[in-house]
Amino acid sequence: MKATGDLQLLKSINRSVLLRLVRAQSDLSRARLASLSGLTKSTVSALVRELLDEHWLSEAAAPVAAQGLGRPSTPLNIDSSKRVLVGIELAVDCLRLVCVSLSGVILTQTEEPLRDPQPANACQQVGSLVQRLCRQLDEKQLTLSGVGVCLPGSVDGGLVRLAPNLGWRDLPFSAMLADELGKLGIPAAHIHLQNDADAAALGEYEFGESGDDSLIFVNCDVGVGAGIVLNDRLFTGFLGTAGEIGHSILQVDGPLCSCGRRGCAETFIGASALARPKGVAKGGRYLGVLLQNLDAMFNPHVIVVGGRSCIDHPTLLEMARSAQQAYAQVAGLQAPEVRAARFGVQAAAVGAAALVLHQFLRPLLKESKHVPGN
Repeated sequence: MKATGDLQLLKSINRSVLLRLVRAQSDLSRARLASLSGLTKSTVSALVRELLDEHWLSEAAAPVAAQGLGRPSTPLNIDSSKRVLVGIELAVDCLRLVCVSLSGVILTQTEEPLRDPQPANACQQVGSLVQRLCRQLDEKQLTLSGVGVCLPGSVDGGLVRLAPNLGWRDLPFSAMLADELGKLGIPAAHIHLQNDADAAALGEYEFGESGDDSLIFVNCDVGVGAGIVLNDRLFTGFLGTAGEIGHSILQVDGPLCSCGRRGCAETFIGASALARPKGVAKGGRYLGVLLQNLDAMFNPHVIVVGGRSCIDHPTLLEMARSAQQAYAQVAGLQAPEVRAARFGVQAAAVGAAALVLHQFLRPLLKESKHVPGN
């Protein structure tokens, strides 16, 4: 990398450090930011001025008196009034769009049927949704920070490796999105693509209140998937297929799955399985088995369960939680916290918006993989 690139990356990292500190603790002064970050006061002052001008930060109207003989300080906070994040879930049967503030408050939300799952047509429909929203943002004088899109499939950089329920394989969908949204003046670097469960996990992580650094989101819908956050990062695996728990085997020689194997979790917990007679009771027990397996493999602090199936079948989560806790008690182990998704059916869309913020807060992630179109 050239020296200018190194300096620009260093500046982005320093900006992200300040943003993360202010998100973690409100009302910090510039002097306190310098102390916590290890940056010089002059560097902090210059970066804070940029972040204020770009509406990432806001400062209190009146300074706060300092202890001792120091000058009064001006508290800094995240500016939740000017910048917005847009997230879109491209589901099997619908598109969900949310516009959220930097603090994760949903400002607007839209849902419409997916008219055609063919990639080009789906991409155009996404573009139409974003275009309508951009007009609203212009009227309200709000600044779009970026667009995140998530879908039910394995995503490797900008490539959709496999989205079986959409019929997609090895599709450069990130480049397609960049071309479509580029017509609206949205830079390719501000467009992000991820698996739906991964995105939902980020939404819980970035906009949650517990600050867990080990969190798993289990998404129960037409298919079943998991998003895994470990040590402040998404764990996506070698080819982006980590968390495809819907195709983990729960019963040898069990029911035939759409993937061609038998006994996959999806054959017990997928939407079609839950719709059968006594399907919810059976699915709840098998979901409990799945949660137990995730606990054994990753030992997370919290497991969040969400998706359309949890809305359609309100007893599913409690059945799964009871089964998972029973396994833990037999082994004399402490079960992780298992709770419902904070954003309900909008969890994946909000998570897609969180993906935008996640990239701003962690600029080194952009260096880790080449994303077509970026």
